[in-house]
Amino acid sequence: MATFSYHRAASLDDAAGRLAEPGAVAIGGGTDLLPAIDEGLASPAVVVDLRGIPNGDAITTGADGSLRIGAAASLHDVAAHPAVRERWPALAQACDAVGTPTLRHMGTIGGNLCQRPRCWYFRQGVSCYKSGGDACPAEHGENQYHAIVNGGPCHAVHPSDPAVALLALDASVEIASRGETRTVPVDEFFVLPSQRLDRETVLGAGAFVSAVLLPAQSAGGVQFYHKLMQREAWDFALVSLAGARRESGEVRLAMGGVAPAPWRVNSSVEEDVASGGLDDDSIASLAERALYDVEPLSKNGYKVQMASSLLRQAMRQLAG
Repeated sequence: MATFSYHRAASLDDAAGRLAEPGAVAIGGGTDLLPAIDEGLASPAVVVDLRGIPNGDAITTGADGSLRIGAAASLHDVAAHPAVRERWPALAQACDAVGTPTLRHMGTIGGNLCQRPRCWYFRQGVSCYKSGGDACPAEHGENQYHAIVNGGPCHAVHPSDPAVALLALDASVEIASRGETRTVPVDEFFVLPSQRLDRETVLGAGAFVSAVLLPAQSAGGVQFYHKLMQREAWDFALVSLAGARRESGEVRLAMGGVAPAPWRVNSSVEEDVASGGLDDDSIASLAERALYDVEPLSKNGYKVQMASSLLRQAMRQLAG
């Protein structure tokens, strides 16, 4: 393993300053960065630990009923937090679906959103777009776990479970950097390979996730997170779905395991689900419409059937 220096940040400004230095990278729980270093995908000069930032792991409710989750909060603590479990259960379920209990205690919500793809070509050092190559070996190779929508030129899917729930809940991501803090909607935080190949988020040099923000209007109602895996537990999603029907009646449907970024179902489909009174034929038709633009690769067509099944199940739950 490559050598690097370690710095435990004492404040947001301290973290931003050190991360602005050449070769500096942020670390939360280390469950993705350390394997990436071992696999030769990262070679930091200095690792900046964000867990020393005061209240960096705090989960607090605002006066308006919103929720702020510090990026250093562990996935276990997010899943177990009473406010999250009661008012945003889709996020609690998604955090509880990540890996093993040990990984959930170590991994942070901020780090989980920023983890790199799990494509076996990328992780094993095979030349690909993500590693600076000029082709995607998965496109015509072993692509069982790859994208069926929005793929290309890279077809790896984003591995985060919480990101899918956060998309359905209209969450935002707070980004800190030297001299400023800004907030972006979660659907603008993740980027497609057609936009950027070196990373999967809008984070630039020296920037890091400082918090996740949940609006009050997305709390309550009917919420859930469903995840289909190759194994029954401790695996990444083949296909996942977060659904929410707000108290206002609005419906949100977001999917994971199907695209290089968390993927939200067309708003016209959500509106038809929100109208309610759907029979099985109408639900089947809406699921088909939601997946109209999918383009499965040679070995992952099964994901279309999985996605359709999850959508139909979710629509029955949300249609009232």
